[in-house]
Amino acid sequence: MSESREHAQTLSRKSALVIGVGGLGCPTLLALARSGIGRLVLADDDEVSLSNLHRQLLFGPEDVGKDKATLARQKLGALDTGLTVELAHSRFLPDNALDLANSVDLLVEGADNFATKFLTADAAFLTGRPVVHGAGVRWTTTVFAVGRGGRPCYRCLFEDVPSAEVGLNCDEAGVMGPVLGVAGALMADLALSCLLGSYDRQGSIFAYDGKLDRLRRVAVTGRTDCPLCGPRPSIVDIDEARYLAPNCAITQGAPPPHSRREDPWR
Repeated sequence: MSESREHAQTLSRKSALVIGVGGLGCPTLLALARSGIGRLVLADDDEVSLSNLHRQLLFGPEDVGKDKATLARQKLGALDTGLTVELAHSRFLPDNALDLANSVDLLVEGADNFATKFLTADAAFLTGRPVVHGAGVRWTTTVFAVGRGGRPCYRCLFEDVPSAEVGLNCDEAGVMGPVLGVAGALMADLALSCLLGSYDRQGSIFAYDGKLDRLRRVAVTGRTDCPLCGPRPSIVDIDEARYLAPNCAITQGAPPPHSRREDPWR
């Protein structure tokens, strides 16, 4: 059997949870769907907004006001790839995070708030699932893959949920649609590599600068005092208070997306 056919058969038995059907989730979903992956689960409860159409490739003006996840399932299903698309009918939240993570082989996170990003990292580690994180604002994006072993993890990079004074999300600062397309393609590529058992790029953060058209790869070192993947972890379960605390540690160089809204999951 050829390697390509073997890979196709392997992917047809694999599944992924995509957290956020937005500017990062849309291009990632298109690439994963066309790759031949067998099953996708979508976690998002938002509606299509006119101001987001330039970066959410699955939707058009006629979709404004409609449920994003439901529309995404319809449009991905129309590709006729044999793909099964399921809806979580919710955001990725502390009360469903472990169940959703356990239901798939891999997590792909493209959320625009820090609470969801850290929750995804914790749930992936606690369930032994690989995860691909993505972020973007203005002309820059970052993508980071964590393998099944879970180290180094997202908390090795950014430690904890920043306070409300740190950072802007893409709604507040703006983001270039094509830059997110690059990030989405890379997120799908890393996800597919993990699903096929190749983890040679895990533990590196990829940063793309759209103005300079430059992609950099920087290796991340696991922190010995990491509360999630370190030798003496303090995070051993999902506690909602961990993501809602108003005075969490501020990490210099934290990734772009952040929400100042009262609901930390939006």
